[in-house]
Amino acid sequence: MASTALTVRARSRALPRRCAVATTVTAAALALVGATLPAPRPAGIGDHLFPRLGNPGYDVRAYDISFDYSGDNSEPLRARTRIDAQVTAGNMDRFNLDFAGGKVSSVEVNGLPAEHARAGEDLVVTPRTPLRRGSWLHVEVRHTSDPKTKNGGWVRTKDGLAMANQADAAHRVFPSNDHPADKAMFTFHVRAPKELTVVAGGLPAGRTRAGDGNEDTVWTYRMGHPMATELAQISIGRSTVVHETGPHGLPLRHVVPAKQRKALAPWLKRTSDQIAWMERRAGRYPFENYGVLAAEAQTGFELETQTLSLFESDLLANPAYPSWYKESLMVHELAHQWFGDSVSPHRWTDLWLNEGHATWYEWAYAAERGGFTVEERARASYELSDSWRKRYGPPAALLPAQGDGKIELFSPIVYNGSAVVLYALRERIGKDAFARLEREWTHRYRDDNADTGDFIALAGEVSGEDQSAFLKKWLYGKTTPPMPGHPDWKQKSPEEQRKSLEKTPGKSHGPVDKGAREAERPAGQG
Repeated sequence: MASTALTVRARSRALPRRCAVATTVTAAALALVGATLPAPRPAGIGDHLFPRLGNPGYDVRAYDISFDYSGDNSEPLRARTRIDAQVTAGNMDRFNLDFAGGKVSSVEVNGLPAEHARAGEDLVVTPRTPLRRGSWLHVEVRHTSDPKTKNGGWVRTKDGLAMANQADAAHRVFPSNDHPADKAMFTFHVRAPKELTVVAGGLPAGRTRAGDGNEDTVWTYRMGHPMATELAQISIGRSTVVHETGPHGLPLRHVVPAKQRKALAPWLKRTSDQIAWMERRAGRYPFENYGVLAAEAQTGFELETQTLSLFESDLLANPAYPSWYKESLMVHELAHQWFGDSVSPHRWTDLWLNEGHATWYEWAYAAERGGFTVEERARASYELSDSWRKRYGPPAALLPAQGDGKIELFSPIVYNGSAVVLYALRERIGKDAFARLEREWTHRYRDDNADTGDFIALAGEVSGEDQSAFLKKWLYGKTTPPMPGHPDWKQKSPEEQRKSLEKTPGKSHGPVDKGAREAERPAGQG
């Protein structure tokens, strides 16, 4: 987002694939019956796991979002969302936005009032004149954003708010095309009482006083690179911002509760070395800055929001967790800045590329600092892989939600099971080829979307041998293939593994604890 040229390059590469889907689906969705538009209904771009997420017919290029926070995190925020998009379907009489977390007072399209109606978790907008393919679409929605929305993206902290929109919660915060396939530029403006601190992803772009008595402050932040809606982050609270410098002058800014600054300082100082460690493996850090957001909230998860990763402050400050474990979780979310944030999934079935890689680097970092070895983690996870595949589906073919239930998206098969796939690939192609693959992946698809097929093709290109048959068995098979180089590794039931681990001295946290911890995330959160 720092470079317009970089943004145009990334968008032009990702657009054709989305346009093909959008045009086909929109033509069917907007077919007229006589001269009357059909009743508003939810749309979607055909994601296997979230069929009603995303909307066909347009490609969002930028969001400009304003929130007005009163100081009470139980009250809805007044908000305004502006969307700049390009129409990808022809003669579009109406279009959908994902939005379900507030009340809408007005909608304008290209400067003119537009009709709007609700349909499920969609906001269906009918402009005064049809939209033509290739034209620009400027939308302004005035609405509220309610922190108490069920499965919403706002996290209510002890002193304010933070965001956790993964996977399908951003549209319960602001109107959007809520699917990672449609990345866009973001600008945030937040008005809050002057005694509070507001920090959002990206770089600060201004701060002004507001109100007759200057009792409020308006904070503005802009992302420097395209971002998926699920990765947006805004922190509002009685916070301290700690500024440091990372590798090659990278700005670091950490957001912590003021009263916990001293306790959290040792962990924040590890960030620069962690970034340097990741850069040696995945290439140069892909964004304009980075930092840790330590929130006073009990979420049960940590989250890789772009440039500002969300952590529970008590997790980092708690001496009961060994240092290697906490640091490895920090590296897990940091690794996502490359794998998931910069290179984003094309569909949610490609989530294994995000979580498998982040888990892989979590394992490697922990092993260097007194945790389990990568082989120990891989073997323990391999032994349970068949049971995970049966319950959740294979890594790249997760089972969809049953009925009206929530999908079990963040499961051990997506974390540990997917890291096992990477371990198997490294055993097959060798450490050197695997290292080249990792760096080429993050370089080739930077600021873009990529899918499982792209990874399989690149693995073959880098290794000099077609890896399709090998990887498809690991990614789509109902049972786990034999591990290359380890014919003695066998599948076990959870009870069998537990009994065998009890006979072996542990390191205070089991080799599959991360996967188990993430599997307990609240429904709808990442």
